Amino acid sequence: MTDTVLPTPDEAFAMLLAGNQRFTAGAPQHPNQDAARRAATAPSQSPFAVLFGCSDSRLAAEIIFDQGLGDLFVVRTAGHVMGPEVLGSIEYGVSVLGSPLVVVLGHDSCGAVAATRAAVEDGTTATGYVRDVIERVTPSVLAARAAGHTEDSDFIHTHIEHTVDLLLDRSRTLADAVELGRTAVVGLSYRLTDGTAQLVTARGLRKAAPAAA
Repeated sequence: MTDTVLPTPDEAFAMLLAGNQRFTAGAPQHPNQDAARRAATAPSQSPFAVLFGCSDSRLAAEIIFDQGLGDLFVVRTAGHVMGPEVLGSIEYGVSVLGSPLVVVLGHDSCGAVAATRAAVEDGTTATGYVRDVIERVTPSVLAARAAGHTEDSDFIHTHIEHTVDLLLDRSRTLADAVELGRTAVVGLSYRLTDGTAQLVTARGLRKAAPAAA
C-alpha cells in the first residue's frame, strides 16, 4: 500500500454517491483522467473503493460513478458471481491496497438473474460454463421465490444481499476488516433507465443512506 491517506468507509461511500449523482444529472467532471493523474498513479495505486459488479456492458464503473485512473479497483463477472479468483482480487484490494470500501453492484434487467429464473421455473438449461453462472445465482433466486417475491427488482436485490453475505462469510480477511472498522461493504442496485445506484444493504457504515424500497 502507498502512503496516500485514504478516506474513511463513510467518506468513500459519499464520494461514490456524489460521482453517481453527477453522472445522473448529466454533469460529470471526468476527474483524474488527465496526463498528470496518469503519471501520478504509474508508480502505485490507492483506490478508494473495490467495486465487484456484473459484467454487463452498461455497467462501466468509472463512467456511472464519474471516477478516473486509480480511483476504483474493479472486479466484474456475469451476475457478480464469485469464485476463488474473485475473492482473492477483492481481498487484495482491501488488505494490500487498503481500500476502505467494497461495493457489490447489481442492476435491473440482469441477464444472469433472468436466465436463472427461467432455469428454476421452466427447467430451461444452458450450455457450457453459462450453466455454472446459473448454478451460482440459483440460491438467490430460490430465496426470493421462497419469500414470495415476484418482481424483478426483488430478485435483483435478493441476489445483491446474498452476494454481500457470501463475501463476508467466505472471506475472513474482509469480515475482520469490517469488524475493525477499516472497511465497509455495501450492495448497490443500478437502474439502467435513469443511471441511479440505490443502496440495498450495508455492513460497516456509520451513517448509511436509506436503502432502496
